[in-house]
Amino acid sequence: MKHFKNKVAVITGASSGIGKAIARCCLDEGMRVVLAGINPDNLRATETELGAPSGMVLCFQTDVSKPEEVQRLAERTLETFGGVHLLFNNAGVGAGSTVWDCTLADWQWVMGVNLWGVVHGIRAFMPLMLAQDTECHIVNTASVAGLLPYHPSAPYHVTKHAVVALSENLYFSLAQCNAKVRVSVLCPGWVKTRILESERNRPEEYLNPPQQQIFRPENEAIMQEMRQALEAGMSPDHLAGFVFEAIREEKFYILSHPEFTPAIQTRMEDILEQRNPS
Repeated sequence: MKHFKNKVAVITGASSGIGKAIARCCLDEGMRVVLAGINPDNLRATETELGAPSGMVLCFQTDVSKPEEVQRLAERTLETFGGVHLLFNNAGVGAGSTVWDCTLADWQWVMGVNLWGVVHGIRAFMPLMLAQDTECHIVNTASVAGLLPYHPSAPYHVTKHAVVALSENLYFSLAQCNAKVRVSVLCPGWVKTRILESERNRPEEYLNPPQQQIFRPENEAIMQEMRQALEAGMSPDHLAGFVFEAIREEKFYILSHPEFTPAIQTRMEDILEQRNPS
């Protein structure tokens, strides 16, 4: 896809960070934009901040972990704008630490948003895109954690690897049916977002009772390192530029942080050489 003017973009997790930056890029390209997120007040604040002309933005409260809400998002998009051309399955959260220390609520919440949210997005929007029989593109937000052997949040790590695999599977499925829909998987490194403040959006049904929360000093040290890396990370607006360049070039893997390339290569070589993870 080379031209974006007057086309329609749907963005989940759109009220902050990468989602908001992508929305800004879409508007700069003359697109109509659907901002989807779990907090309606934040969505409205984002719409105001973006300063789009009247009729260019639709805000729609959506919990991407719930298929019926994503389906309503698709229906409302079609009713309002008549179609969809870009879908950014971008909503993501992080929680917990080791596989065994994470509560069931941690696993259910992170899996629901990071993985099932992408599945629901594709299942709801793909029939519309295929029926349009026009150029479309889907971008699934994973992480460089989806290409590496370790991340301190086990649920986050697992879901990001799953999003990479899901996107690869989608790529081949679309090619086999000669669809005009393209797909990319976004695997950024450190980006200056509020991902470590995901708890602000955790639904009540997935809250942990105080007695189930486990504190380990080593975990706090890791979290502090991550906070510093995020604060010094790439700006979301810079990353959004990478994303649009990849869409224009029909690139599947969007790797915005070359400093992680050696670590990705080492993991691949460990697999091929049947070595234990480095």
